[in-house]
Amino acid sequence: MRYISNPPNPWASEEVEWIGEPPEARLEIYEETETRCIITSNNSPDIGFDYSVNCYRGCTHACSYCFSRPTHEYLGFGAGTDFETKIVVKVRAAELLRAELDRPSWRGDLLVFSFTSDPYLPLEAHYRLTRRCLEVCLDYRQPVSIVTKSALVRRDKDLLRRLVEEADCAVHFSIPFRDPEISRALEPFTALPDARFRAMRELAEVGIPVGIGIAPVIPGLNDADIPELLKRAHEAGARTAWMTMLRLPGSVAPYFEEQVRAKLPTRAARILNHIREERGGKLYASEFGARMKGTSEQWRMAERLFDVYCRRLGFNSTRNARRRTFRRPSEQGALFER
Repeated sequence: MRYISNPPNPWASEEVEWIGEPPEARLEIYEETETRCIITSNNSPDIGFDYSVNCYRGCTHACSYCFSRPTHEYLGFGAGTDFETKIVVKVRAAELLRAELDRPSWRGDLLVFSFTSDPYLPLEAHYRLTRRCLEVCLDYRQPVSIVTKSALVRRDKDLLRRLVEEADCAVHFSIPFRDPEISRALEPFTALPDARFRAMRELAEVGIPVGIGIAPVIPGLNDADIPELLKRAHEAGARTAWMTMLRLPGSVAPYFEEQVRAKLPTRAARILNHIREERGGKLYASEFGARMKGTSEQWRMAERLFDVYCRRLGFNSTRNARRRTFRRPSEQGALFER
C-alpha cells in the first residue's frame, strides 16, 4: 500500500512509503518566535483584497480541499495530514502587527484575517493571537474583515462591535455545504453548518455586518445547495455573499482525490469527472482569471442561480464607500491636543 495522505513534498530530496498501516498522526504545535512580518500582500486579480494577516500556519479544520496546503511544504512539512497536525503559532503576531502599522508606508488599507489558515482555530482559545491583533487594530482604527468557518468568533463580538463603530469591520462565514454529513466528510473538524449559521445570527444581532462565502463550490456536489445556503444566511442576518469554485493547486489535488474517494466513495467518480470538465480534463487550472471559476455550462448555471437568489434576497445591494479611519495612536493624541 502506498500511503499518500501526505503527498511527496516537491522541495524535499527524499520520499517515504509506508509498508502497511502508517503511524497515527498526532497534533504538534510549533511556536514561531523569529517571524519578521505579519502582514502579507498579494497581487492576484482573482482575490478581492491586497493584505492579510495569518496568526497560524496550518489548520486543524482539516478541509481536504484547502488551497493553502502547499504552503506547508515550504516549511519542510507535507501538504496532507501534516497541514492539519503540525501547526505553527506566530506568538509575536500582535507585536509585529503594531510595528507594521507604525510604519510610515502603511496607509490603512483593509486587512483580512484569513487566507492560509482560519483565524479562529481551536488553538485561538488558548493563544488569543487573533483577539490581540484585533485589539491592535482597534487602537489604530484599522479596517478589518474576517473569514472563518469557526463559531469561536462569537467570543470576540464585544471587540468586533467596537471595531464596527470606530473603523470598518465585517465577518464572513465560509459555509459551502448544507448537508452536515458532507461537511463532516470534507471539512471534518470545522463547526457544523448549523453552528456557523447560529454564530452568524448572534453577531448580526449585536450590529456586526456578516456575510456568507459559498466556498468552494464543487461541481456535482454542492452547486444545488446555493439557494438554501443563501436563504439561511439571509435569515441569519447576512447581507453580503460571494462564491468561488474549488481550487486544487499542487499537492492538494492528489490529497483531495484520496479523501473524496475514501469519504464519499459512491459520489467520487462523478465529482472528479465534473471538476475535470471544468478544467479541460485536469483537476486544476493555474491561470489568473481561471483558477476560481469554471468553464462549463453547469458552472454558468451555478453563477446564474447565485445571481438570481442574491438579487431576490437583496444581497450585495448596498456598497458603502470604505471610511478612511486609520489613525496611529500618536496621531490621535495630537488631534485631541489641538
